[in-house]
Amino acid sequence: MADLVVGSGPSGVTVAGALLARGREVVMLDVGKGLEPDRAAARDTFASAGPAGWSRDDIARWQGGQVAAPPGRVRRFGSDFAMEPPEATFAEGADHFHLRASNAQGGLSNLWGSALLPYRAADMAGWPVTADELAPHYAAVAAFLPVSGTTDALGQLFRQMPMEGRTPLPAGPQAEEFLRRHLSAGPDPGATLGLARQAVAPGCRACGQCLHGCPWRLIWSAAQRLPALAALPGFTYRPGAPVRRFAEGPEGVTLTLADGSSVTGSRAFLAAGVLESARILLASQPVPDKLTLLDSQHGFLPALQRRATRPRPDRMPHHTLTQLFLEIDDPALSPYLVHAQIYGWNDFYARDLIASYGRRLPGSAPLWRLLARRLMVAQIFLHSDHSARAELSLAPDGRLRARTSLPADHPARFRAAARRVGASLARGGLAPLGFAARVNPPGSSFHAGGTVPMARTPGPGQSDRLGRPHGLARLHVADASVLPAIPATTITLPVMANAHRIASEAP
Repeated sequence: MADLVVGSGPSGVTVAGALLARGREVVMLDVGKGLEPDRAAARDTFASAGPAGWSRDDIARWQGGQVAAPPGRVRRFGSDFAMEPPEATFAEGADHFHLRASNAQGGLSNLWGSALLPYRAADMAGWPVTADELAPHYAAVAAFLPVSGTTDALGQLFRQMPMEGRTPLPAGPQAEEFLRRHLSAGPDPGATLGLARQAVAPGCRACGQCLHGCPWRLIWSAAQRLPALAALPGFTYRPGAPVRRFAEGPEGVTLTLADGSSVTGSRAFLAAGVLESARILLASQPVPDKLTLLDSQHGFLPALQRRATRPRPDRMPHHTLTQLFLEIDDPALSPYLVHAQIYGWNDFYARDLIASYGRRLPGSAPLWRLLARRLMVAQIFLHSDHSARAELSLAPDGRLRARTSLPADHPARFRAAARRVGASLARGGLAPLGFAARVNPPGSSFHAGGTVPMARTPGPGQSDRLGRPHGLARLHVADASVLPAIPATTITLPVMANAHRIASEAP
């Protein structure tokens, strides 16, 4: 019998590739939503014209879908294909918990900001898997994942993924000026600054459309891995109805789909994303009737450049992905890293400023556009020990209930983190706007997991180091659901490496 893989997101395609490399047959079960044909045609037409051929109207039309998206909604290419509406997943609790599911080919990697880091060894203390054990699996993932980056100070913190031979995306003028000033100011104890690492293929046109959808699809999506898997013997891709539950027997695992059909395999690897995986686990009842989902909560700290940069940051060429990573290692603040992603200009800044303040000052839009060109923003992430949690349970109609709770010290912890990040921003010539700092709702970082955490001696509600929930032998959970905690640094690369390890070590 073949092995079954549920989901085509980053962990799903990684598991499938590792199993195929072992000579296994693989059937991937996926809902498999794709970009609508009219939006794909619009994307290809926009790409064929290229930046030199784009008028202001062309750009406005391209950006219109994301600009018009409701709060909390993320679109690419003007489409909602990659994110399920909250009511499709939650019977209640979605107004407080903002994580969303995806039924698309490639899952939420169609929407991500492409930031890549491994987990620091110290942030994995006590896990049943070590950072050094993950190192060869980072290398295996990097063999098919495009990685942009450079050798710099960040390499001392994250030795498991060296950057030799990599090429970084070019930093914009704001990031270059900030980096130069920060380095010239001398050592910043407890802080490590470097260029961002991203999953972006070579050939970036620096057109500034990253947050609306790269017209040339250079920002990696797990869907791009499917043709390579399909070319390998033993792989079958089966799109259609979602998996609803599973049952494990002595010789295999049977998955039951929403259309009533079923499929049996020797083993099953659940990689449907933390919400869908939780729903399947709760419906199949190998776990307690409530699961605790851990979140790495995030917020934003804006800062103004004291001097304008040249060339203007809103003029091409530029990209609008994260430019720099700042890591804060301060035991007085947290025993774990505080991670910040620093962004330069993007076209949302002026819109947000005008929407927030412009109506109070009629005719002030030009002023806010001018200020937006001096704005940089640090997106600050905290470890899950300092963040919200969501208790997930199954509603009678099969959807999830989510009940969130916050640690009592969370607001003070975030304020302290923002002050410390702000101090580093100031060293680089920025004026942090502490009054404008804000914490985003639980789940909105999309850095979440830990519902069936790996443990050395797993009990009910936990899994072993191969992602098998307590009492099971052939069902492996291979996405972020099995992480024992959610460190503040980026989540996708460690999840992929751990999925590769699980698929490589599974009997």
